Amino acid sequence: MPEVLRLLREWHCEVDLLLPDERPVDLASLRPAHDVYVLKSGTEAALSVAGALDTGGALMVNPYPVTALCRDKLMTTRVLQQAGVPVPETWMTTRSTELAGLLEDGPLVLKPVRGSQGRGVTVVHHPDELGRAPQDGLLLAQRWHRPDGPDRKMYCIGGEVYGVQRDFPATTFDAKVGRPLQVDSELRALVLRCGRALGLDLFGVDVIEHGGVRYVVDLSSFPGFKGVPNAAQRLAEYLYHAGRQAVVA
Repeated sequence: MPEVLRLLREWHCEVDLLLPDERPVDLASLRPAHDVYVLKSGTEAALSVAGALDTGGALMVNPYPVTALCRDKLMTTRVLQQAGVPVPETWMTTRSTELAGLLEDGPLVLKPVRGSQGRGVTVVHHPDELGRAPQDGLLLAQRWHRPDGPDRKMYCIGGEVYGVQRDFPATTFDAKVGRPLQVDSELRALVLRCGRALGLDLFGVDVIEHGGVRYVVDLSSFPGFKGVPNAAQRLAEYLYHAGRQAVVA
């Protein structure tokens, strides 16, 4: 993002930073004062400020309602299911111990409904392992399928789809950047279907393949775009045009 900001300023855009996690925000002053707002952070503070700006009619990338929905894995998964996107079998629960019976048909991956960056994600094979999973709050449980190869990190910027192969877990910067992935027509169509379902054209999805079937296992409304060629340039151009359209409108 620092490089994105540099490019926008180089193109004569005025850019201000709003960091609600670092300093107090005067609620009375939260009224739209810019052509476009970029909702990059997914923290509760950032989402709340974005929501307050949205009530005043602020133009936002990505729109606040969609970003808030995408922070809820349960809601996101349901929207994708309804759009015909292939996702693993999925359940919700507030008690991981209640999932023991589902393990008879295979392992499960448990995720906090509002989790991000892989925090709190646990793969469970046997009932006696359920105690390792988070015990508080709402959980999403999905049938775990062993991937046939590396994870596929798919990114969409303004309708253009990019792919990165990444080994799991990725613990170094180079591992997170991964390796370029040739995007075939099936993968591209799958990613774009996710975008249409949620009303997004700037987002990322995680795709695994198991037994010849591709599953979408996660979605982010504004990922890091690591491994996308010239990512900063592409993002800056997307945001620049969003701002120009706002001025023209």
